[in-house]
Amino acid sequence: MSRDAPHAPRKRFGQHFLHERGVIDRILLALDLKPGERIVEIGPGEGALTLPLLARTGALTAIEIDRDLIPRLRAAAAGVGRLTIVEADALTVDLTALADGGGLRLVGNLPYNISTPLLFHVLDHAVAVRDMHFMLQKEVVDRMAAGPGSKVYGRLGVMLQARCRVEPLFKVSPGAFRPPPKVDSAVVRLVPLPPAAVRVGDPAAFDRVVRAGFAQRRKTLRNALQPVLAADAVAAAGIDPGARAEDIDVAGWIALGRAAEVR
Repeated sequence: MSRDAPHAPRKRFGQHFLHERGVIDRILLALDLKPGERIVEIGPGEGALTLPLLARTGALTAIEIDRDLIPRLRAAAAGVGRLTIVEADALTVDLTALADGGGLRLVGNLPYNISTPLLFHVLDHAVAVRDMHFMLQKEVVDRMAAGPGSKVYGRLGVMLQARCRVEPLFKVSPGAFRPPPKVDSAVVRLVPLPPAAVRVGDPAAFDRVVRAGFAQRRKTLRNALQPVLAADAVAAAGIDPGARAEDIDVAGWIALGRAAEVR
């Protein structure tokens, strides 16, 4: 197929290519880029955001799984800046190695079908990341930023907010993409907390407790956490065993995770 012909979006990669210039400009404004910053774009697609990023920074690393898009990206970037392409599934990329001791700024229109595992993958490399600006399904952004008592407050929000500041920026309509998705999207900013401010002890214990708590939301913590934490340990952590998962704030979940470390 000619590089001049439109690329056929692939459903298996969850491809919805951003094309609306007004949305691109709002993302660039939110990023407030400076020359020399280490930028990594996840899922550059047809390069609608890649080229403006490259023009502002002079150098950019892009992670792209679709090998048919890579020659198009390289050709489009010629003369604009230094584009380094990592041909891989972003879930397998060592972001800490890409940082090379510096703070990465991550940006991307994330495939909706892998957005949650990709966010957890990025969390594993949070110490190497300065900030993230991601386009996601609006429903996912709502869950990321939700607080206790909300119907959409759950594991995703707790895990992210324990490690990052989560700031929804703006909504994006389906018409900004080709092909248009069936849902609204949103851009969100995540800023990893300084290591000294992260109170999670053992990440594995924290994950076990949060996962168990929200697996059966209607149950009280006394019953939901029983496989990983006894009711007396829940109470000793300062949490009411009769409460439900959606009632506990992030600090409370961190306390429960620490209680689970010693069991």
